[in-house]
Order: sequence, then C-alpha cells, then structure tokens
Amino acid sequence: MFDALMLRQAEDLLALYRQAGKRLATAESCTGGLIAGCLTEIAGSSDVVDRGFVTYSNAAKVEMLGVSQALLEPPGPGAVSAEVAVAMAKGALNASHADVTVSATGIAGPGGATEGKPVGLVYLGWAARGGRAQALHHVFPGDRS
Repeated sequence: MFDALMLRQAEDLLALYRQAGKRLATAESCTGGLIAGCLTEIAGSSDVVDRGFVTYSNAAKVEMLGVSQALLEPPGPGAVSAEVAVAMAKGALNASHADVTVSATGIAGPGGATEGKPVGLVYLGWAARGGRAQALHHVFPGDRS
C-alpha cells in the first residue's frame, strides 16, 4: 500500500520529531486514515504519533474535532475548504497531546465534484501548539488512490 519513497519520508519525519521531542496527530477525511497508517507503519512510531482522527462525515468533524457546523453548511465554505482543514487541525490539537497536527479534507472521486471543486481537490492543514494554523490546496490527478 505504501511505496518505498513514502515510507522513507515517514521515517525521516518521525526521526525529526523524535529528535525534537515532539508529538504529532492527524485529522483525516478524504484520506481515511492513510496518513496515520503510513506513519504507524514504521516501527517505533508510537513515541512520536499521539493519535489519529478519521472524520469522514461532517457529523464526525463536528463531534470529534469541534468543527463549526456553520463552516460545513451553506453559506459556509463547505467541508472541502481551507477553513475546514484549519479547523480540523486546530480541533485535533485541542483533542490530543500532540505538539503539531496535520489534516486532510478533499474530493477523492469519482463523484462529488462541484463547480469550483473538482475531483482531486485536497486541502492540507496544520496547526502547532502555541503557534499558527494554515492550509494549502492541491488538485491531484488520477483516481482515488
């Protein structure tokens, strides 16, 4: 499932966090836990990875991460947005012992696209304890995998 490059990058990230004495957590929607899965595929990752939240539904985003319902429903930006990616990352920070969190929300396809939100659109968010939270977007080509 995870290729050698992904695993090497995960090992490098874990080593950096281990050296810094930092812990991380994930908050995932469209990736369904694959980010946490890639990290925990590495032996010894438990000293860095605190936990992962899989919040595929909007209800899970609200209940588990405290994402505002107003962001998810019209006229809000919707689940696939920078605002929700940031809210997910902040929510994971509040609900964990992590120093840094990452989030992912997007449209995996083949359906679900709307005008302005194509299949492959993903917002990646991150938040740091005592720091700021941000998100960026990318449109990935290809299918769900």
